[in-house]
Amino acid sequence: MKELRYLNKYFLKYRTKLFWGFLITIIARIFSLFAPRLIGNSLTAVEQHLQSGSIDNNEIKQILLINILIIVGTTLVSGFLTFLMRQTIINVSRYIEFDLKNEIFWHYQRLTQRFYKNNRTGDLMNRISEDVGKVRMYVGPAFMYSVNTIALFIIVISYMISIAPKLTLYTILPLPILSITIYKLSRIINQKSTLVQEMLSKMSSFAQESFSGIAVIKSYNLQEQTTSDFSNLALESYDKNMSLAKVQAWFFPLMILLIGCSNLIVIYVGGNQYINGEIEIGVLAEFIIYVNMLTWPVAVVGWITSIVQQAEASQKRINVFLKEQPEIESGKGVGKIKIKGKIQFKNVSLTYPETKITALDKIDLTIPEGSTLGIIGNIGSGKSSMLDMILRLYDPTTGSITIDGYDIKDFTLSEVRSEIGYVPQNAFLFSESIEDNIRFGSPKASSKEIQSMAKNAVVHDNIVKFKEGYKTLLGERGVTLSGGQIQRVSIARALIKDPQILLLDDCLSAVDTDTEEEILKNLKSLTKDKTTLIVSHRISSLKHADQIIVFENGKIVQQGKHADLIEVEGYYKELFEIQQANNSK
Repeated sequence: MKELRYLNKYFLKYRTKLFWGFLITIIARIFSLFAPRLIGNSLTAVEQHLQSGSIDNNEIKQILLINILIIVGTTLVSGFLTFLMRQTIINVSRYIEFDLKNEIFWHYQRLTQRFYKNNRTGDLMNRISEDVGKVRMYVGPAFMYSVNTIALFIIVISYMISIAPKLTLYTILPLPILSITIYKLSRIINQKSTLVQEMLSKMSSFAQESFSGIAVIKSYNLQEQTTSDFSNLALESYDKNMSLAKVQAWFFPLMILLIGCSNLIVIYVGGNQYINGEIEIGVLAEFIIYVNMLTWPVAVVGWITSIVQQAEASQKRINVFLKEQPEIESGKGVGKIKIKGKIQFKNVSLTYPETKITALDKIDLTIPEGSTLGIIGNIGSGKSSMLDMILRLYDPTTGSITIDGYDIKDFTLSEVRSEIGYVPQNAFLFSESIEDNIRFGSPKASSKEIQSMAKNAVVHDNIVKFKEGYKTLLGERGVTLSGGQIQRVSIARALIKDPQILLLDDCLSAVDTDTEEEILKNLKSLTKDKTTLIVSHRISSLKHADQIIVFENGKIVQQGKHADLIEVEGYYKELFEIQQANNSK
């Protein structure tokens, strides 16, 4: 259970509630002992009445009535305490589930881009849902029944020893066999549970990717192939689950068999002791009841063991991700300094560790505060990588980046990112309303501010044509916007943040030239005091920039204003002439 030690901090956090749950469990089990003892006393009294007549009819009736009332009373008290025990311990398991899910989710958000490139979404989701669910069963039902079983065993067996030591010894003879059986089976369950959870992750990932890429699957007519692939995964999952179930199925029959053996021993040994006058008939009856009281707790040992082993396997998978450390660490902060937006790259290089590809190679560049920088170049030349480094999605392999003279690593991640508005190359909108998607940039923004930014992004007229307007739901449950509309909603989301640094990564590629011109005109007005970096393949998007840089193989090969670059032989002039010729057709 070494992997489950990670949960000790949660047990410590809720130790008071767990203590009360533990105490209530013990008291409940003590009250549950009254019934067997009173039943035994009643049978002994009846035997004495029948054999010797030492107790008259009225007295025996009175004894039996009092015993019945006490049995009913103690059973009700025990039942109520058991209810409180469940409410206390099971509630704690829900608290721990809540805390663990939040911890995992928060940790996921801290991890860097490389982590998400190396792990599939379905697997991430499975660990925060299915695996946490398995762990909850350990901290809830398994813990509760473990406490209940241990308390019952200690109390019942202690009392049994006190009244008939020899009979108790014979009664518990099957327990060592039980322990060995549990040990052997639990190891197999742990191994098979790990395989089951891994298979479930594969199925979740496959399903998630299939639903995300459903348009591609349909366009290539791959429905049958995809269904066949999923069926194969489902069959493999079925086999692994059945293999686990077959092992788990041994537990209950073995437990019942061992309890049955104990009953036979009690009847045989206890019967002989009664015949020999060593014990009373009531004691024999008590022992039979005690053995059957232990039937469910003993049987549940197998179930608990199964839960613990599954939780161990799941927690191990969770711990693998929780042990992942983000490559990008937040700095200590530079104090309450308002970022103005001067950005400097000093001999900056970036090599991606997975592919060993050098995205940026010894970049030296100064971007004055409040200026606009245009960035252009071939695909894979390093344009987006440059923006990613300003966002601190990646850190330089060598060299340094400064903002207002401070190394970017000295800022906290919040200090940097709170002053940056970012529109990625592949804009992403959430399955919420259009209004909420824009408000994502500024959670407290009013409807009036949202509409104002939508107008600046030239998407307002499109939005109001929808039946629900700004309340229109996007994604699976509503309207799917066109590529150009998605880009413009994303621009509105970045603008409403009112950032000091604005990063636009080829975010006008899906809009027509007239709309592009209008958006750029609005941007020029809105960003006149802000540092703006625009990545684009269109010269028209960059020609008004204060300076333009041309990337090739991670290096800046040209730099200057639009008017200067179109006069110099090179990539920029060639692209300009091609686009001019296309526009004139």
